[in-house]
Amino acid sequence: MTESSTAWAPPALSVLRIVTGLMIIQHGMAKLIGFPAVPDFANLNPLSLMGAAGFIELIGGALLIIGLLTQPVAFVISGEMAFAYFMAHAPNSFFPLINDGTLAIIFCFACLYLSTAGPGPWSVDAAMKRA
Repeated sequence: MTESSTAWAPPALSVLRIVTGLMIIQHGMAKLIGFPAVPDFANLNPLSLMGAAGFIELIGGALLIIGLLTQPVAFVISGEMAFAYFMAHAPNSFFPLINDGTLAIIFCFACLYLSTAGPGPWSVDAAMKRA
């Protein structure tokens, strides 16, 4: 089991990166272009903190999906998610389940992992290293 699971680790890292990017980009899209429509983001000022987060999520999510500049982008998104958690969620309750901060924590640590582990083999970063 160990040999076969080890063989699947690099592709699984790419899948983690792609799915994380897809989940993050939708938050940026909702904040900046209104799709999908989220009532809390309806009148969002792009120059606000939430608007800045939208730009990080939109651009960073796209870069994660294709695997370009993965490690620095993932590090920035990890920091943004930590900031979002402590600014928007933690003041409401100590418990993430109650303060709705579970996603921010998961994104923070998934991106922190990607910032150290790299993009995996299915990425522009990996293709540029091979060339």
